[in-house]
Amino acid sequence: MSEQQPGLNMSFSGGSFGGDLSKLSDDSVLECKICWHVYDPKHGDDVWQIPAGTPFSQLPEHWACPNCDGAREDFMVVDQA
Repeated sequence: MSEQQPGLNMSFSGGSFGGDLSKLSDDSVLECKICWHVYDPKHGDDVWQIPAGTPFSQLPEHWACPNCDGAREDFMVVDQA
């Protein structure tokens, strides 16, 4: 059995919002845990034609990561004001 390095967390639960959109502020920046694509509401999403200023919680239910098609639940909070 391999030994875990100190300070290395092998799960994504630390920054995960668990799909509970009510935990997010409108300016929360999130990152896909699969491909590391960052969704920043200041920029929106050109691929999905999401205008700048759209909070992650207001993305359409069918929205997926524009790089890897990961689900919204596959995103982690990286910055929340």
